[in-house]
Amino acid sequence: PSSGKPCSCGEHKVHNCVRSFGAATIGERRPVSYSEIDGSLYNEKELIFPPELALRNDLPLKLNGYGGIRWYRPLKLSSLLDLRSLYPNAKLVAGNTEVGIEINFKNAQYPILISVTHVHELNVLSIKENGLEIGSSVTLSKLQHILLKVITERDIHETSSCRAISEQLKWFAGKQVKNVASVGGNICTASPISDLNPLWMAARAEFQIADSKGYIRTVRAKDFFLGYRKVDLAQGEILLSIFIPWSRRFEFVKEFKQSHRRED
Repeated sequence: PSSGKPCSCGEHKVHNCVRSFGAATIGERRPVSYSEIDGSLYNEKELIFPPELALRNDLPLKLNGYGGIRWYRPLKLSSLLDLRSLYPNAKLVAGNTEVGIEINFKNAQYPILISVTHVHELNVLSIKENGLEIGSSVTLSKLQHILLKVITERDIHETSSCRAISEQLKWFAGKQVKNVASVGGNICTASPISDLNPLWMAARAEFQIADSKGYIRTVRAKDFFLGYRKVDLAQGEILLSIFIPWSRRFEFVKEFKQSHRRED
């Protein structure tokens, strides 16, 4: 029914039976389908994302949940840093995929959650002369898209790192997860079985880190990971962006993944 087309049983006429006071009235009716957006009739049309939602203005959010849990969604970096300063132990979330696991299976408690998905400065994707800058809230799907663009447009010797990351992303979780999971979230989780963190180190990536006062420092990827799920982020700091320099001539980066399953 959701396709908006007649069923494929081969019948071109649908017999509609309406019962009234025990008597049956049978009439022939043509198959129709309704738009889920405004209820109008339509034929042979694709369902589209509601334009009213696509054109909506984003607003900062503060939601109160069960048991005193609070959820914030700032729109500006300054607002995020203010919240980070006010609640230094708050959990930052983007796709929220890791936090769901921690709450459901590790009994973790996060009374204050700050969503960083709509902070403009964290969603930067910039192709520069010396490399690629990726905001920490950029989703893995968007990263895949920009990497393919870069690989097509740049000289082949410059994109060795980009090709390795792009190939690794093919087997990184499922499409639904990649559509919401962020680059920065995957980095800061510091999982020992991460698909991408070894590649950031191999690619000589640099991480831009901002504190609650707005000061920014740069840390090399190989120095950022301190141990098992430990990273070089002080209280109140956030990962702002990732910078991947173009590969140098005669410099090669190749990915390899060994696991029980090829995907996920």
